[in-house]
Amino acid sequence: MRLVPKMAEHRDAPSDDLTVVSALAERTRRAVYEFVSASDGWVGRDQVAEGVSVERATAAHHLDRLEDAGLLEIDFRRLSNKTGPGAGRPAKLYRRSARQVDVSLPPRDYELAAQLLAGAIQTAQDSETREDPASAVERTARAEGERIAGVMQTRLADVRRHDSGERLAVALEVLADHGYEPRRTDADTVVLRNCPFHNLAQRHTQLVCTMNLQLLDSAVERFGGTGFCACFEPSADQCCVKLRRDVPEMVD
Repeated sequence: MRLVPKMAEHRDAPSDDLTVVSALAERTRRAVYEFVSASDGWVGRDQVAEGVSVERATAAHHLDRLEDAGLLEIDFRRLSNKTGPGAGRPAKLYRRSARQVDVSLPPRDYELAAQLLAGAIQTAQDSETREDPASAVERTARAEGERIAGVMQTRLADVRRHDSGERLAVALEVLADHGYEPRRTDADTVVLRNCPFHNLAQRHTQLVCTMNLQLLDSAVERFGGTGFCACFEPSADQCCVKLRRDVPEMVD
């Protein structure tokens, strides 16, 4: 009988997937995770201990570490039909969580590329004018750039000074979070050392690089105030976009 349903609130849950994956480096813990993942429904500590051939305390330790990492979720249930005094405490049960963990070195984000391309195709199909797919990709990428600019703006709220230098630092921090590995090489140039869409860009260069340029141009332009703009400058083993200091055109 189910008595106290409770989904896990992960204690000190790791913020990045690499840390989560490292929780599986220990052999017994990985065996515990694989046993729970292969089970139908919820499993208790005794089941895991028997299934992995370890002591119950050892199973409990690894189960709780996997819970902390966000790889398992928990519930509390009484395993008998007894109620009232003497029924015993509810047992802690585990099952694999729905959390998706992706680790790629260097960072890649093919899921984002897939979402943008699928969204563009859907937009083109739904459009009354049957929008050109390439134009739909650019528009979808710019919308994602606006979303990223919103993240930059939110991050800026934690910064005391809002001058161009601080705004640029925040923008680069957010781009780093998205896998671009920005590095300022001189006063006027920021190189993006990594392309999150590298393999796709190798096979479909024009489509993917245009999408990437529109995304970054939209993000930097909408955030504003950095003094830099996105420029298409392909180079080997780096992102096809660099950030250059935005120099106003001279008017005669």
